[in-house]
Formats: sequence, structure tokens, C-alpha cells
Amino acid sequence: MTQTYSLPSLPFALHGSEEWEWRIAANVVEVAAKPHSDLFVEPSDSDSVGAGTQLNAVTLTGTPPEGDFQLSARVDVDFRSTFDAGALVVWIDHSRWAKLCLEYAPGGEPMVVSVVTRDVSDDANGFALDEASVWLRVARVGEVFAFHASVDGARWRFVRAFVLEGEPVAVGFEAQSPLGSGCRVSFRDIDFASETLADLRDGS
Repeated sequence: MTQTYSLPSLPFALHGSEEWEWRIAANVVEVAAKPHSDLFVEPSDSDSVGAGTQLNAVTLTGTPPEGDFQLSARVDVDFRSTFDAGALVVWIDHSRWAKLCLEYAPGGEPMVVSVVTRDVSDDANGFALDEASVWLRVARVGEVFAFHASVDGARWRFVRAFVLEGEPVAVGFEAQSPLGSGCRVSFRDIDFASETLADLRDGS
């Protein structure tokens, strides 16, 4: 049985995907990614690009209240290896999930990256960053989920919108190090609101 955690900003409990050390203090979540861990289902016949299929990254998720919502956090990653990342995750089961990452790109720069998995994973780069810190947000509007990112926590850039069919839906945090020996990830300024985004694409 994994440990259950609570945060003052979240109206639902969080549960670890496995026995792992998550540090919870006030409204901050910190974790060290497992070595050689990821959430990704390789869509090609070859694992020659990246680390191939891995479904062993540690997550800390919970079931949000019914209806529309917004979950956001400032993510900081102590990058060490390519594809190290901290992410917000939307989870139904191992074949249906999505994540919005602050990831260390192969070009050696921090980048906002998103993945949506329906049996196999896609992989889409968002935009590059000057530092290893960014605000990430996942929102639900009806049956649609939307990912946004922000460099200041105020003005949001649209990353993508998508639908994942199935229940129950869990949301929360993920840390990964597909090619490396681990990295430290922190989630700060965590905020949850049972509010509907007025426009998925306008930066609000």
C-alpha cells in the first residue's frame, strides 16, 4: 500500500504509483526521479530514438472533483541527462494518459514538451526556455483537456488540447529520467480551481 498525501491547495488526496519518497512541505512537492524511468509508449517499431517504451516513472496523483478545473504548478528540474523532466500528468490507465513536461531536450536546452498516449504515445515539442523553471497547467473543460505553460505564472501559452476517454481520471505530478541516473524535481505554487477556462487558446 502506497502512502497517501494531502496538500492544502488540493481538494483531493494524492497517492503514489509505488513506494517512493515524496517530500511534502506546505504547498511544495519534491521528488527524485527513479533512474532510467519514463512514461512513454514507443509508437515506432524501433527504440533507436530516445529510450523506447518505459512505464516506470513515479507519479503522485489523485481524483479531482467532477466538472471543469485547472491545476497548475511552478516546476523546477535539476537537469542531469537528456529527457530528464518534471511533469503534470492526466492518468486513466497505462494505455490512456497524458503529460505536460519541463524536459531537458537533446539540444541541451529546457523545453516544454507534451505527450498524449492512446495505446501508443505521441511526442510534441512546445517551446524552449532560458532556464530550468516554468509554470505548467492542465485544465478540463467538458470532455476536453488543455495544456498551457507560462514563464511568469500570469500569461499562459497554449500547448495543446485533446480528449482522453475513460473514467476515473486522476491528475497530479510525475518525475522521470529515461537515460540518466535520476534528477530532482520540485513543484511549487501549486494551485487548483474548480473553474472553467473562458478560452483554451487566448493565454488567460
